[in-house]
Amino acid sequence: MHGGCYRIGNGQPYTRKEFIKGKPQPKIAKFQGGKRGEYDYIVQLCSNEKMQIRHMAIESARLSANKTLEQTTGETGYFSVLRIYPHVLLRENKMIATAGADRLQEGMRRAFGKAVSLAARVNQGQVIMEMHVRKEHVEAAKKALAGACVKLPITPTIKVIQAKAS
Repeated sequence: MHGGCYRIGNGQPYTRKEFIKGKPQPKIAKFQGGKRGEYDYIVQLCSNEKMQIRHMAIESARLSANKTLEQTTGETGYFSVLRIYPHVLLRENKMIATAGADRLQEGMRRAFGKAVSLAARVNQGQVIMEMHVRKEHVEAAKKALAGACVKLPITPTIKVIQAKAS
């Protein structure tokens, strides 16, 4: 299974997990990291295009960003939130790929396939992940999210928003 086959989400997403035996579990360990609190800025990772992102890529990006920022600010110097959830089931109809397989199997039209992975559908401009940081750590958060961009199948943009003063 290649990630390139599942980047573009055409058709209606399939999310009915109750009908599938042996459904895959999301690989995302935590959706929030760091310490909640009052922060000056929110640094967001936003999508530039409509795409499907697999749960393994989301988890990899989250780990990369959190680890980079934690080294700079410490465990209590930031708060990160994942804003997407992998609901969409990705299915694959596996074919026999050995010598002489063309005589054994020609495939089935519109075959259902076996559930192999999960993905999140992301629209253009949608926030994928955000980091809440203090003023002195804004550049470190931008660098951490830039490192997380490498793990994703899209080229997202990084926005810096001043948090509301209360």
